[in-house]
Amino acid sequence: MPRATLPNGLELEYESFGDPARPPLLLVMGLSYQMIEWDDALCALIADRGFWVTRFDNRDIGLSSKLDELGPPDLLAVMSGTAAPPYTLSEMAEDSVALLDALAIDAAHIVGVSMGGMIAQLIATGHPKRALSLTSIMSTVGGPNVVQPQPALSAALVASPGRTRAERVERSVDNRRLLFGTVMPFDEDRARVKAERAVDRCFSPDGAARQLAAIIAAPDRTAALGLLTMPIVVIHGDEDPLIPPGNGRQTAAAIPGARLIMIPGMGHALPEQVWPQVVDAISEVVSRSPSG
Repeated sequence: MPRATLPNGLELEYESFGDPARPPLLLVMGLSYQMIEWDDALCALIADRGFWVTRFDNRDIGLSSKLDELGPPDLLAVMSGTAAPPYTLSEMAEDSVALLDALAIDAAHIVGVSMGGMIAQLIATGHPKRALSLTSIMSTVGGPNVVQPQPALSAALVASPGRTRAERVERSVDNRRLLFGTVMPFDEDRARVKAERAVDRCFSPDGAARQLAAIIAAPDRTAALGLLTMPIVVIHGDEDPLIPPGNGRQTAAAIPGARLIMIPGMGHALPEQVWPQVVDAISEVVSRSPSG
């Protein structure tokens, strides 16, 4: 796969789908997950709606640059405010904008999920001319007033990832089950295939911890979100145990004119059965953009 070298010296692994002559759409993934969590078939489905779709590995994960020289973060110190994170979500948003530059994209439709939704929001607030539309999926506004996850999910985020390949895959499957929620049927075989692919492609627990530190330290984005004028849709599952649905309502309320879509039964995951609704929502918000 191709790799872009950014002005800050980092390299981002990326992959594109569809026709480069079509409107560009950037997919931003969440905490600890690699770009392959944007399922190949989902990327193709979005591209089939008439977009040039690009997914990428955020810094510190997948095949993009690792910042191991920064060491593992002290999450408790970051949480208490006595230590700064190794880097910020704003810096990760700047990575994304630099990737657009490397791809010679003046502006794109931005779609982010979970931490990727936070980064997508920061792209839109920090570089509004680069975001033709914004789709924020299962994300938050940041800061002290976000609705907190269920305790089991908080513990899972900081649990040992395992020492052997088998342990790492099993832990990943267990976490995916927790994230999925309890309403829609969980496909364990599919989850195991995805977990094995992710573990074999890259294993970077310290990178994931540094990303988590960036989330913990992120300030409230509510005021900045209130200034956005591009078309925006907020998508959330009403059974999300990690980023509870109140966060989706907070996000939509912060943005004038934002459309809120609550998907019944969806947890903190994008199972195949919700793809048509999600892709329809992306297509609809793009249609409200001047470039749509």
